[in-house]
Amino acid sequence: MKNNSRGFTLLELMIVVAVVAILATIAYPSYQNFILRSHRAEAIEGLLSAQLRQEEWRVKNGSYTSTMSNIGSPSSTYYNFSASVSSSGVPTYTLTASAAGSQTADSDCPTLTITNADVKGPSASCWE
Repeated sequence: MKNNSRGFTLLELMIVVAVVAILATIAYPSYQNFILRSHRAEAIEGLLSAQLRQEEWRVKNGSYTSTMSNIGSPSSTYYNFSASVSSSGVPTYTLTASAAGSQTADSDCPTLTITNADVKGPSASCWE
């Protein structure tokens, strides 16, 4: 009697399920980090754009502004933008993007800053 059965055995199916589970366990955290970095790129673009508008504001008005609406605050669902100005001595400003919503899971770079001297914080790796 010849057994020409077709299909998979339970053991073969369980091996495939185990391999898929292992791959998913490795891939999902990488995917989450990729999403956080892509949202960070949005914040960087917003800060650089605000930096240019802050300099335009100073040319037109003679000083920097701490009111983001004056320079067109970038809109983002993942970051809140703010500006602070120091007028003592040489005028300076610091633009800040603080993580909001699901982006607060970005523990490496929860806040990004840039100054009028183009000093970027908290670290260079956050700006890559």
